[in-house]
Amino acid sequence: MEQASLEISLYNRLKDHKESDLNHMKTTVTRIVLLISMLVMGLIPTLAQDQQVTHTIQSGENLFRIALKYGVDMGALAQANNITDTKRIFSGQVLVIPGLASVSSNAVEVNNPLVSATPITHVIQRGETLKIIAANYNVTLEQLLQSNNIQNPDRILAGQTLQIWSSSLSIPVTENNNQPASTPSTSSVYHTVQAGEYLSGIARAYGVSWTRIAEANSITDPNRVFSGMSLLIPDPSSVPVANSNSNNPVPNVADPGARWGVGREVVVVLSTQMTYAYENGVLQRAALVSTGLPATPTVQGDYKIYLRYTSQTMSGPGYYLTGVPYVMYFYQGYGLHGTYWHNNFGQPMSRGCVNMRNDDAEWFFNFTSIGTPVNVRWA
Repeated sequence: MEQASLEISLYNRLKDHKESDLNHMKTTVTRIVLLISMLVMGLIPTLAQDQQVTHTIQSGENLFRIALKYGVDMGALAQANNITDTKRIFSGQVLVIPGLASVSSNAVEVNNPLVSATPITHVIQRGETLKIIAANYNVTLEQLLQSNNIQNPDRILAGQTLQIWSSSLSIPVTENNNQPASTPSTSSVYHTVQAGEYLSGIARAYGVSWTRIAEANSITDPNRVFSGMSLLIPDPSSVPVANSNSNNPVPNVADPGARWGVGREVVVVLSTQMTYAYENGVLQRAALVSTGLPATPTVQGDYKIYLRYTSQTMSGPGYYLTGVPYVMYFYQGYGLHGTYWHNNFGQPMSRGCVNMRNDDAEWFFNFTSIGTPVNVRWA
């Protein structure tokens, strides 16, 4: 009898234990299902989302066009967002763009191979110091050290090659540089410099090179032209019509027209190296810029600004640029930004980005916001 009671008691305990384990398992499964549901619904942000660029689908967009815009494969885009039917997406849906990492808001450096053209190179001569070289090229000692990854400014060698990212380009010395300017030909005209004008912009307006204007006027520093100065324009191919927009810092610009005509937008015209700001179809500002070189062209198409930084360190193959001002990314690593390392605006100079004068970049930065449309076209 006691044996039977013991067996019954043991059976009941095992039964209770199994039921407890089963209940515990059910509770665990319920929690996992709830957690997955919350992740799918977007109530718990994931690390991957924090690190990647996202796109909010607008009315009329399709997955193919979105993939094309960001330069990713449509299949990869669908897989990254668990989309089984690529034709079934809806306005307001947020997509994660695979393989396109976003720069953290507190980041101080980004690797961007699209920024600049080849820098000036300088071979150190015996007796030269970095301080002297920096002064000769109008850069700071700190910029020179960082651009060349030099830790100790006292440890340099004669014959060592430096990369110089200078904002002051010197006119090459020729036999004619020290000679009086040639007598104006019958086809030459004079141009009175207006406030905000630059030598490169004036040269483009008249269809001549800025070096010819500089030589004709004995200008040794192309950055030092001032309002009211009278310049001889040798053999101009055209005489531009005066621009009535006194707020426009670029003289005599032809308005190529807005892309959309609604709200604020930016238009980049590669053939003329010009960038325009429009609001409701009305031109607000035009800027002479430098876009991608023929081997590294700026992308063409319709984009939107998706990242903006007032200042950022940019590095890439062969360069390290600190404090690049007013950065506006519109497609992957392509962006509009200020430029302090060259002043050859009006000529392609970059590996794909749109180089702007710092004052122009600041104005466009204040004019734009996240989502501002950017149209890049040839003409």
